[in-house]
Amino acid sequence: MATDLHRTVTPSGPEPAGDPTTDTPVDTAAKADQERPAAVRVQGLSRVFDGRRVLDDLDLEIAPGEFVALLGRSGCGKSTLLRILAGLDREISGTALVPRRKAVAFQAPRLMPWKRVWRNVLLGLDGSSADRARAERALEEVGLGERAGAWPKTLSGGEAQRASLARALVREPDLLLLDEPFGALDALTRIKAQHLVGEVWQRHGCAVLLVTHDVEEAVLLADRVLVMDGGVIAHEVDVALERPRSLTDPRFAALRAGLLERLGVDTSAAA
Repeated sequence: MATDLHRTVTPSGPEPAGDPTTDTPVDTAAKADQERPAAVRVQGLSRVFDGRRVLDDLDLEIAPGEFVALLGRSGCGKSTLLRILAGLDREISGTALVPRRKAVAFQAPRLMPWKRVWRNVLLGLDGSSADRARAERALEEVGLGERAGAWPKTLSGGEAQRASLARALVREPDLLLLDEPFGALDALTRIKAQHLVGEVWQRHGCAVLLVTHDVEEAVLLADRVLVMDGGVIAHEVDVALERPRSLTDPRFAALRAGLLERLGVDTSAAA
């Protein structure tokens, strides 16, 4: 798997990685490859905005094919971390090793209104790989095969989000980054979208990082749930439940309650 290495940025450019015992530059990417395999390996990652440290010496590993959900209060740095992994923010200190083949889907589908759906799916691909048949295969996978020639303004919210997911999948990513992709959907459409993402992940076998505010969604989809607080991963839970998962499973309810408690939500009244 080809990887990209993002590392500390100084006024003169990216700081060379070095051996802390000798200050000798080392090939961090090659060194990491010799260790246990990881789709994502983040070490000592920090990001400061206007003097406020949003990420504070954060460490994270995601295994190949692992589905990880990231929870946390608004403003805790979840989306900042995702943007860094996507290569959209490089003003960092620390290192982030990520697959070169990665794709992002945001809460807003971000479809170009002057391009038909299939052309939106191919945005950013070079000419040799940007053919309509490839786009239609991705749209078919998310249940939008018949809407390939439609204009984005004619799509429902759920359809637009599926088109955004198809645009991510057409890149055949080793890492799929999802930034609250279901946040703007109605309840029924959201449930359908969650099931679709779970099915797509199982078919493709890529690593997934899902940023969400929905604890139930995190437990439903993820192998592991992380809670961010204070700019670091403050808590993590392995979700050792067989799939498909049931919301009525007492183990599911216990995991959900424990995570809500970590997030400072009092569930005693609901009980």
